[in-house]
Amino acid sequence: MEATVRDDYRSLRGNAAPALATRPPQLTPTQIKVLRGVHSGLLNKQIAYDLGIAEATVKAHMTALMRKLNVRNRTQVAIVAQTLVLHPA
Repeated sequence: MEATVRDDYRSLRGNAAPALATRPPQLTPTQIKVLRGVHSGLLNKQIAYDLGIAEATVKAHMTALMRKLNVRNRTQVAIVAQTLVLHPA
C-alpha cells in the first residue's frame, strides 16, 4: 500500500499541484465537507452519516471532486486535500 500512495503522490507532483497553485478549484460547500472527510480518513458511509446524506450522494461528490481536482482515485484526492487550505466550517 505504501508503494501505491508513493506512486500516486509522484504522479500528482507534475499534474494537479501546479494547476491548484495557480487556480484553486471551485468547490461547493458540500464538496468541501466531503473533501474534509476524505482528508480525515473517513469512509464514504461515515461521511454520509456525518453530513446526513446518502452514501450514493457522497460517491457523486467524490466523482465531481476527482474531476475538478484532476485526479484518478481517492488516495490522490486525499493527497490534494493536504495541499489545500481546509478551514473549519
